[in-house]
This record gives sequence, structure tokens and C-alpha cells, in this order.
Amino acid sequence: MRITQGTFSYLPDLTDEEIAAQISYALERGWPCSVEFTDDPHPRNSYWEMWGLPMFDLKDPAGVLQEINECRKAYPNHYIRLNAYDASYGRQTIALSFIVHRPPAEPGFRIDRQETSDRRVRVSLHPYATDRPEGERYGDS
Repeated sequence: MRITQGTFSYLPDLTDEEIAAQISYALERGWPCSVEFTDDPHPRNSYWEMWGLPMFDLKDPAGVLQEINECRKAYPNHYIRLNAYDASYGRQTIALSFIVHRPPAEPGFRIDRQETSDRRVRVSLHPYATDRPEGERYGDS
């Protein structure tokens, strides 16, 4: 099962050239970019680890792509996403966010169903990856 989060989530993975085009789009609008990674991409996990600080002063997409590639080298078995922030609202607002790297194998999720009183049904997602210890959830590293 493929994790689908963010912009472009139902498209095939973007190439580095296509990622650079999206970075250019963000930078042209004055949106600073940041890179984040995780080994727990649960849809409600909005707190991914930051790779460095947000890149407020970069004007060249190559600098952002370089940070993405460094993160890929350091965390080849994690999900990595790019965020672009629009500060025009006076608060931290994500204008663009998409996955730029995936682990080689994505084990997916299980839906847990619980029947409760008055015929109510509660449903929750259980990511198979979290059955393994942190740092070993995807691949051997």
C-alpha cells in the first residue's frame, strides 16, 4: 500500500527535475521551504523530524534539492517531505507539502474495527511499520 499524503499524493513519484520545478514555484512566491523526515507516516502524525532549519533566504532551488538529497543519504529508509510556507497570513501556513522520498518497501496500514454500544462502530488505523522498533521500521537500517 502506498502512503498518500500531501500535494501530488496520487501521482507517480516526482523526479528530481519535477521536484526542482515545484521548489522554483514556491520560491518565486516567497515561500520558504523546509525538509522533514519520519519512519511513522501515520496520517495524524503531523510532527515529522526537521532536517535542519527552514530555508528562509534561499532563492535557488538547487540549494533546497541539495538538502533533500543529504536527507535521503542520511535516512534512506524513511519518508521525506518538502514543505513550503506562506507567511502572508501572518502565521505559519503550509502552502505546499509533498513526499519527495519513500522507503523501498511500504508495509501499509490495517484497519481496526471496534463495535460499541448502540451499534456504533469505531475505526482506527494501525501502521504495520510501528510493529518494529523505531529506526528499524523500514529496511535494515
